[in-house]
Amino acid sequence: MAKRKRLSPVRPDAAAPPIHRGADAFVGASPAGPEATAVPRPPIAHLAGAAAASSAFDEVSGELSRARAEGRMVLSLPLAAVVADHLIRDRVATDSEALEELKQSLMARGQQTPVEVVDLGEGRYGLISGWRRLLALQELSDALPGGTYDRILALVKQPADRGAAYIAMVEENEIRAGLSFYERARIVLMARQGGVFDSEKQALQSLFANVSYARRSKIKTFMTLVAALDGVLRFPARIPERTGLALSAAMTRDGFTDQLIAALHKAEPQTPEAEAEVLARVLSEGTAPKRSAKQAVPAGGQEAVTRDLAPGTRLTAAPGKVVIRGGGVDPEFLARLDAWLATQFGDSSET
Repeated sequence: MAKRKRLSPVRPDAAAPPIHRGADAFVGASPAGPEATAVPRPPIAHLAGAAAASSAFDEVSGELSRARAEGRMVLSLPLAAVVADHLIRDRVATDSEALEELKQSLMARGQQTPVEVVDLGEGRYGLISGWRRLLALQELSDALPGGTYDRILALVKQPADRGAAYIAMVEENEIRAGLSFYERARIVLMARQGGVFDSEKQALQSLFANVSYARRSKIKTFMTLVAALDGVLRFPARIPERTGLALSAAMTRDGFTDQLIAALHKAEPQTPEAEAEVLARVLSEGTAPKRSAKQAVPAGGQEAVTRDLAPGTRLTAAPGKVVIRGGGVDPEFLARLDAWLATQFGDSSET
């Protein structure tokens, strides 16, 4: 019988047998640590691992590119790279107190909400929304040099066209800090004059598509005021709604606009309150229509006087009663009537 060879237990101090490292083999450290015996991996495992890593990198890179293109990635841009006047701004004035509060917030908490920009190429970005944040950071950067406020957080948007960019600007301001009716009307006219929209009607309906019909009607009424007095008024954003509607209605009368402009130039008001006084005075002097004897309401008796205000719209008046009927009695007409009544009897909502 052949004699069997007895196997001895492995000694801890025994040297490990040499491991052949092929050209395509991957050798990694064992879980026991770098000093433990390395375990070879076959070439196919090495190739599969490299392919998986490359695929994961491409997926992450692609998602980052899509996030940037879709405006979901917040970028840190130099202030100097942002073109503030890329669009005609809808705001005509800045509240210094509100701006100071914004600056204090930026100093205490940093920029919490990114602005929106469009990539203009060559490292330049056109501002869509966030003008007050940009202005506040620019003032902080000038006052506190050192680089702390030299950059701005921004989302890069890709609006379909200039009209979409204007809509984004208006909607952002409508949500965050409502514009005055004068500012709303002004951006409609500026966008139309800039060739962004084909007509004033299209500009109004596109920029303010999400507001009520009554509010859009008031914006349209204010457009008369903007067209006549932009550049003449010193504090246009502070004009009360009722006053603006009444002024727009009064401008349909011959000579009223010239009378108003002359009064403003003569007074040279230095405050919003002083300008409002001039507007109210001219309104009180020039809004009462001249009536012929035939149209006048009789001082006594109950006989009613009837006349047509426009085709399909008729007024019937008697002492103590005025009735207007017809297709011309629409929300826009009611808004102007309400504004005129406020100049005659005061604002009933305040009593």
